[in-house]
Amino acid sequence: MSEIQWEVVDEVAGDLQAELLRGLLEARGIEAWLSQEGIGHSVYPVTVGPLSKVQILVPSEQSQTARMILEEYYSGKLDDIDLKLPPEESPPDQG
Repeated sequence: MSEIQWEVVDEVAGDLQAELLRGLLEARGIEAWLSQEGIGHSVYPVTVGPLSKVQILVPSEQSQTARMILEEYYSGKLDDIDLKLPPEESPPDQG
């Protein structure tokens, strides 16, 4: 069985941005992991400076696609996506 090789595709400041990008990648079918070095996840989380850096990792075979998605995100190409929610179901007629 071959072991998955992970590759860093981005590094961002803070958990919030990292979680947003992980969600974007996963919504596009790419598995993503977050890695934060240092004391960033200790009892007192650090959200500024070099200790707040979070790396976004994806399987190596998906890294090119992940980078393209992130490039679209950073360039603003995803700003106009029409997020269609499923229509709400009407309650059955009770008449």
